[in-house]
Amino acid sequence: MNLRQHEGRDGYKVWLSSDELDQLIEAAPNASAGIAFALGGRCGLRSQEVADVTPKDIQHTDAGPILRVVGKGDKYREAWIPDQLVTRIETAASFRDMPDHLPIVQSSGDSRKVSTRTLRRWIADAAAELVIQSDDDAWAQVSFHDLRRSWATNLAAAGVDP
Repeated sequence: MNLRQHEGRDGYKVWLSSDELDQLIEAAPNASAGIAFALGGRCGLRSQEVADVTPKDIQHTDAGPILRVVGKGDKYREAWIPDQLVTRIETAASFRDMPDHLPIVQSSGDSRKVSTRTLRRWIADAAAELVIQSDDDAWAQVSFHDLRRSWATNLAAAGVDP
C-alpha cells in the first residue's frame, strides 16, 4: 500500500496493490459492498457510477464483457469488467430475482439504490476490520476514490495503454 498526504487538506491518497484490493473486497461487510468495491477497484467506476450500475449495463462483446455507464457530467463511457465480477453480479441478480433495470448494489436487500454515503461507510467498516486483522493502521486511510486510483495504477503497472 502506498500513501501520499493530500495537499491542502487532512488525509492521504492511497494506492492499493491488486492483492490488497482483493483483501478489501473480501473484507466487505456484505455482498453488495463486495460488488461495489470490485466495481470501483476492478472497473474504475466512481462512487455514483457504482450506485447506478444495473445488470443490463453489462454488455457481452466480441472483445469480452464491458460495462456501459453514464458517468460524471452525464458522459457516456465503457469500462472493461472481469468475467468473475460479471458472474458475481449475474448471480446476485438471479438470487434476488430482480429486474435487470434495478441497481445491483443495494443498501438493504430491497430495490433501493445505495447512496454514496453508504459506500463510504462500507469502505470505512471494511478498512477498520483490516486494521484489526493486519495490525496496519494504513488501512484506516482508504477511501472509495482510492479504489479508482488503484485501478488506474494497477492497469498502468500491467502495461495497459491508457
